[in-house]
Amino acid sequence: MNTFTNRSLVSSSSVLRSGCLPSANGFALGKLAALVSGLAARGPDAQARELAADILHHFCVTAREHHEDEERHVFPQLLISDDAELVQAVQRVQQDHGWLAEDWMALSPHIDAVACGHAGYDLDVLREGAAVFTALYHDHIALEESIAYPQARARLHPSDKREMALEMAARRRSRLKLEKRRHRQPAGPAEGQLPGPHLAGGQTAC
Repeated sequence: MNTFTNRSLVSSSSVLRSGCLPSANGFALGKLAALVSGLAARGPDAQARELAADILHHFCVTAREHHEDEERHVFPQLLISDDAELVQAVQRVQQDHGWLAEDWMALSPHIDAVACGHAGYDLDVLREGAAVFTALYHDHIALEESIAYPQARARLHPSDKREMALEMAARRRSRLKLEKRRHRQPAGPAEGQLPGPHLAGGQTAC
């Protein structure tokens, strides 16, 4: 069962509220550390497979949608500010998104292999990649929490927040409909679609 589905239709305030997704990210990063240590101690057992599937879903779906929310609705308002320090901070956060995506692309195939019970993961690569990914994510969260989010809450008009909420909800509904269609289809990539990391059970996640 997808434990994240009930959280997918969120309000605009959840994007701007301190401690909401940062806490979820911290929890997922904790699971990533537990996965690495568990693999070293016990190998890819059932607990490791479950952890890997949870981690994949968080960073392939929940965190990715949150980054898109920020890129669409939060950062554009801040980048037109006359505050040079704020603009620089937002540009750094945007740059972080790109670096995090690159790090995740290198890391996720190893996590996916664990989730699916395959032997095609490299524990040393996973350990090193998880350390880099985790450090960058913590720095990223700290910058958002200290500068970007407080400024966004102060600057966004209530009408902007309403439009933001509507777009976010529509985008998440579309994603859920796509997931349901994928569940009804035979496993494997659609024509023209490259296979990517997926959740246990054949559902493509990234």
